[in-house]
Amino acid sequence: MKSHEVLTLIEEITRNDGTKYIEISNMVQNGRAELAAERGFIKQVRILQLNIPHSPHVAKYEQYINEHYTMPDENMDHFEEWKKTPEMQKEVDIILKENHIS
Repeated sequence: MKSHEVLTLIEEITRNDGTKYIEISNMVQNGRAELAAERGFIKQVRILQLNIPHSPHVAKYEQYINEHYTMPDENMDHFEEWKKTPEMQKEVDIILKENHIS
């Protein structure tokens, strides 16, 4: 396992080209996204919902993220978008539906 993050929120990230995507995240990663926006790696990040329930779908996506990604430190020189497999995108879609964001 690369990391052991507990995912607790839903955020919207705006890329520099203006396109947006939704991510299931936590306060640490949200802080890194805010720092990335300040450094110009992304345009903006905003929290859509805090304290999401830890459903089986969140647990499954959380396991995927923890196995494939490491939280960046404050010295980051880019913002890494978490790429999702089709299966993980389905999990995210279900999480959004569970939380009435879709």
